[in-house]
Amino acid sequence: MVLEGNPEVGSPRTSDLQHPGNQGSCLLSSPGEDAQPGEEPIKYGELIVLGYNGCLGSGDKGRRRSRLALSRRPHANGVKPDVMHHISTPLVSKALSNRGQHSISYTLSRSHSVIVEYTHDSDTDMFQIGRSTENMIDFVVTDTSPGGGAAEGPSAQSTISRYACRILCDRRPPYTARIYAAGFDASSNIFLGERAAKWRTPDGLMDGLTTNGVLVMHPAGGFSEDSAPGVWREISVCGNVYTLRDSRSAQQRGKLVENESNVLQDGSLIDLCGATLLWRTPAGLLRAPTLKQLEAQRQEANAARPQCPVGLSTLAFPSPARGRTAPDKQQPWVYVRCGHVHGYHGWGCRRERGPQERECPLCRLVGPYVPLWLGQEAGLCLDPGPPSHAFAPCGHVCSEKTARYWAQTPLPHGTHAFHAACPFCGAWLTGEHGCVRLIFQGPLD
Repeated sequence: MVLEGNPEVGSPRTSDLQHPGNQGSCLLSSPGEDAQPGEEPIKYGELIVLGYNGCLGSGDKGRRRSRLALSRRPHANGVKPDVMHHISTPLVSKALSNRGQHSISYTLSRSHSVIVEYTHDSDTDMFQIGRSTENMIDFVVTDTSPGGGAAEGPSAQSTISRYACRILCDRRPPYTARIYAAGFDASSNIFLGERAAKWRTPDGLMDGLTTNGVLVMHPAGGFSEDSAPGVWREISVCGNVYTLRDSRSAQQRGKLVENESNVLQDGSLIDLCGATLLWRTPAGLLRAPTLKQLEAQRQEANAARPQCPVGLSTLAFPSPARGRTAPDKQQPWVYVRCGHVHGYHGWGCRRERGPQERECPLCRLVGPYVPLWLGQEAGLCLDPGPPSHAFAPCGHVCSEKTARYWAQTPLPHGTHAFHAACPFCGAWLTGEHGCVRLIFQGPLD
């Protein structure tokens, strides 16, 4: 049987029949939809990788960067399901020999496979994300280690798929963005092998999950001052939403969640099993602080001339231009259990509790004693509030609303664990609240 595609659900629909000879009829773009020369491209949104605080450790270069804006392409490159074929598995490679034809292959057994062919969609733009550096990947993402930085070197075993996921954006208002598990490879194919989680839908179609899965969480109340974390779900190859599997790579899928969709919202989190991305819409970014605002807040904090209550030295947050190297001599340090801010000193150690355990001279609480660093990735902030709170134990500083939101947001880790983490460096949060209110002492004069 040959079936026609249904772009709304991301897979063919059994009620619509089409002759195979008509599958090329959608290759022409709609008149007037392509961008005109010199026209400012429409921005669909931005993807921000958690854990890098504005820039990769080795610098943002080309498609490998900490943040990527998705904008309307000069010409549409989206695809949509077209026809479905049942063929013998040994003939799959021959059937997929046409590199210009996008398709998804579902291997059901050694003798039986299903191939869904995709055709050009003049109404959408497609962006692909993954670990591969091949040209079809628009955003190259590598594993993020807890505590910040990428897991680099030949011995680092990545859990991110080479072709992890794809995002399709409508070229017409309201420019809706939808996410799908898996991306097309250099041959324009997606292969779900015999061991991959896949199934027939009730209407006789196919769907499946990637090995480690693509998880999505939409915040409740949007990404704003009133936000609360949502529920993590798994997205299928066809864009359907499921509850989580028992473990990340289990073959048994979760339950279909019919009242939720794969449409990305401002603040949606996308986890690729090794890196977590934040989706920001253009409207949402207008509410976020700008880099100029963050710099003004730094200068305002320094202008208040906070002092170390013991050494009486004046403290100052260093310029972001210095980068995160060794702490500056005027750098503020904090006791993360109580929030008292000091300058650096070498006494009060409690080595029996650990090398970084110190006793606060003001309140006598014992805990980690770390330098404070301002969060510089503005897109991770919920509001432009003053830098009043720090994450524990890393010491990254942001507004109260931002700190409390991320401190209560569990991020996937490993096969089935979840941990709240600092969005600026990826360090797992500790303590009762995961963050602390900073207590500065003003100048004595």
